[in-house]
Amino acid sequence: MAVTISAILCIILGLVLAVGGWRVIDLGGTWYFAVLAVGFLLTGALLWIRRRAALWVYALVMLGALGWAIYEVGFDWWQLAPRASIIGPLGLWFLTPWIAQRLGWQHFGARAWGGSAIPLMIAVALWGATALHALTSDSSDIKGMLPPPLAAAPAAEVNTADNVPASDWHAYGRTQHGMRYSPLAQITPSNVERLEKVWHYHTGDMRRPSDPNETTYEVTPLKIDDSLFICTPHNFVIALDAETGEERWRFDPQVPDSTNRQHLTCRGLSYHTSETPAEGQACQQRLFMPTADARLIALDPETGKVCESFGENGAVNLWKNMPNVTEGFYYSTSPPVVANDLVIVGGAVNDNVSTTEPSGVIRAYDAITGELKWNWDPGNPEQTAPIAPGETYSESTPNSWSISSADEELGLVFVPLGNQVPDQWGGNRSENSERFSSSIVALDLETGQLRWVFQTVHHDLWDMDVPAQPSLVDIQTESGMVPALVQPTKQGDIYVLDRRTGEPVLPVREVPAPQGAAKGDYAAATQPVSALSYEPPKLQDSDLWGATFIDQMMCHIQFNSLRYEGRYTPPSIQGSLVYPGNFGVFNWGGVAVDPVRQMVFSAPSYLAFTSTLIPRENDEKAYVSNSEPHLNENFGAPFAVDLKPFVSPVGLPCTAPPWGYVAGADLRTGKTHWLRKNGTVRDRAPVPLPFEMGVPSLGGPVITAGGVAFLSSTLDYYVRAYDVTTGKQLWRARLPAGGQATPMTYQSRSGRQMVVVVAGGHGSLGTKAGDSVIAYALPR
Repeated sequence: MAVTISAILCIILGLVLAVGGWRVIDLGGTWYFAVLAVGFLLTGALLWIRRRAALWVYALVMLGALGWAIYEVGFDWWQLAPRASIIGPLGLWFLTPWIAQRLGWQHFGARAWGGSAIPLMIAVALWGATALHALTSDSSDIKGMLPPPLAAAPAAEVNTADNVPASDWHAYGRTQHGMRYSPLAQITPSNVERLEKVWHYHTGDMRRPSDPNETTYEVTPLKIDDSLFICTPHNFVIALDAETGEERWRFDPQVPDSTNRQHLTCRGLSYHTSETPAEGQACQQRLFMPTADARLIALDPETGKVCESFGENGAVNLWKNMPNVTEGFYYSTSPPVVANDLVIVGGAVNDNVSTTEPSGVIRAYDAITGELKWNWDPGNPEQTAPIAPGETYSESTPNSWSISSADEELGLVFVPLGNQVPDQWGGNRSENSERFSSSIVALDLETGQLRWVFQTVHHDLWDMDVPAQPSLVDIQTESGMVPALVQPTKQGDIYVLDRRTGEPVLPVREVPAPQGAAKGDYAAATQPVSALSYEPPKLQDSDLWGATFIDQMMCHIQFNSLRYEGRYTPPSIQGSLVYPGNFGVFNWGGVAVDPVRQMVFSAPSYLAFTSTLIPRENDEKAYVSNSEPHLNENFGAPFAVDLKPFVSPVGLPCTAPPWGYVAGADLRTGKTHWLRKNGTVRDRAPVPLPFEMGVPSLGGPVITAGGVAFLSSTLDYYVRAYDVTTGKQLWRARLPAGGQATPMTYQSRSGRQMVVVVAGGHGSLGTKAGDSVIAYALPR
C-alpha cells in the first residue's frame, strides 16, 4: 500500500508539473518544471510496477534539482527550502523499509540498504549537507560598521534644530526638521537589554464595523513638559501623564462615521507656543488636530478645551473653496507643520476614484486666529494670496498626504507631493501636474511662493508618491557644511539635496526607462536614480519563490504572463509587474537621521505588485470594486486599474525573502555600511514559527544620541532596539498588536528615558488591531 500511494503521489505531482511546466515554457520561461515532471512521472511508473530502478531515477531527480538550485540561487537557505520542500522528504521516505521491502528486497538491515539505494542515499546526504551549509551562511546581509561618532562632524557644528528641550518631543519628527533624533543618551547598547515595561495604556478606541479596510493606528505621540499627547484613528485626542501613563483629559471631535473614506488614521498632532504670549490670553499653547471630516481643530494642551479664537469656534473648515465636494473624499491623516506662527496643512484624496477629485492645495493659517494667510495650489502655483470667497482651487492636483518639514532660518517649508489621479494613467495631466507630481517642493514660509521643486519620478504611472517627511540635516562636505534635505521614496532612492536650492548633494543620474504606455498615454524616456539607493535588482526567474515548488511554479506562470522590463514598466492591459510596488521600499514612516554621525537609519521593504489596466466602457460601471467609494475605478478615464500584491495561490509573496531589512548609511558618501534582514514570520505564517526571514515594515525608526535605534513597525508584533554602529539587534519586546507606527523617546520628570510604542495594527496589512500605548525604561 505504501508503494502504491507513493507511486500515485509521484504521478500526480508529475502531471501537475507537466501541465504547469509546459505553460511556463510556452510563456518563454524555464524548462526546469517540465524536466522535473518527467522525473516524477518515471519514478511513479517504476514504483507502480515495483521496480528498484525507481530509486535510481529519483536519485537523479534529487541530484538534478540540487544542481539546478545551487546554480540558480547558490546557498541561500530560504531560496533552497521551497525547492527541497517536497523533493527532500520524499527521498527520505523512499529509503524507509516500508518502501524498500516492497521493491524486491528480502531482508531489512544492511542488505536492504545496499545496491539500488546507494545513489539515493548519496543524493539525500548531499541535500542534507547543502541545507546545513545554507543554514550556517547568510548571503543577504552586509555586516559592517558605521564610523564612530567622533569621526563625524564635531558636535559644536551640529545643527539639531533644538529649540526643543532634550527631554521633550514637540513634533512628529521631534522638531520641525523631522530627523526623528533624540539627544537623550541614558539608553545605550550596553544597557538596552535591561529595558522593561513601565506602563501600558489602552485608548479604548477600537475598530468599528463601518470603518474602511485601511483603518490604522499610526500615531507618534508628542511630549510637552510633563504630558504626552496622542490622537486615535477616530480622532480622539488624549493627554497622558508622561511619568505614569494615567489619562489627564480626552477630547472627542464627534467625527461621524462614513463609508466614503479610504483611510482612517491619525499619525499625530502638532504643537505651537507663542514666543510672546499675551497676558491673560487663553490657549497660549495649542495642539492642532486634523480630522477625518476635514476640520483643523485647535486645543488647549492644559485642559483639552477647544481654542475658541481659532477659526470658527476653534476649527477651520478644510472643505472651504474646495472643488468637487464629496463627503469622505478629502481629509488630512498627517499632522500639519507649525512654523513662523503658521499652521501649514495638506490633505489626502481618495485614490483613483475619478478624474474629478478635490484639490491638493497647501494652505497656511495663522496659528492664533485661523485666518488663511496663503495658499499654494499646484494647478495655479503663481497665485498664493488667499483665495477669494466663492472661488475654488484647481481640481485633482497632486496632493500632500504625508508630513512636511520646515526650516525657519531659511524661511522655507518642504512639502512631499503625490500624484494627480488617476495614478496609473496620465494621458490628460496638465502641465503643472506634470511638473509637481511625485516631487518635493520648497515654499516660502511667508508668502507660499515656490522656491524650488525636485521631481523624484517623471510622469508617474505607478503611484510613487513622495511618501515621507523630509529630514533636514546639515552635512559635512568637501566644500564645508551644507544644509541638506534627506528624502526617502517609495522606489527605494534616498535623495540628499541642498535644501536652499534643491540641487543634489549626493549625485543623481537619469537612466533610460521602459517605454510603451497604454493608449493615449506615454512613458518618460528617463527616470532619476540617487547615489544612495535601496532599489532592488531587476527580478529574474531565479528570484521567484513559494512554500513548495508547486506554488513556485505558479509564480513562474504569473511572472512570465506579465509585462516586466524592470523598474518603471508601464501599466498595461496585459498586466504589468511593478517592483518595487506602490507599498514602497519606504513609506510614510520615513527614516531617522543622526546629525552627529551624519548617517541615516532606514528600514527598506520589498514587495512586488501587479497593475492591470481594464478598459472602461462608460463612467457608471464598476470593474474592480464592489462598494463605495469605488477605489481604482477611475471614472472619467479610459481605464480602471486592478492592483494587487504579486503572491502565489496560497497567499505568499512570489518574490524570495528577505522582504525587509534595517540599514545604516553614511550621508556624506552614500555608502551603506550595514544591511541586516529584520523580522520574523511568527505572526504571518499558518504555524507561528519565529523564522528570521526579514519582513516588511510600515512605520519609521527613531534614533538616539546613546547609539540605539528603535523600530516597531515590522509585520511581526515586536518593538526592537538596534546598535546604530552595526545594525545588530540588541533587544526586543512582544507587542499585543501590530506596531505600525513610529516610536518616540523622552525623559520623564523622575529623570528616566522612556521609549513609547503604539500598537494598534494596520487594516490593509492584516495585522492585529489594538489600542495600546506602551512605555519602556531602564529599571530604577
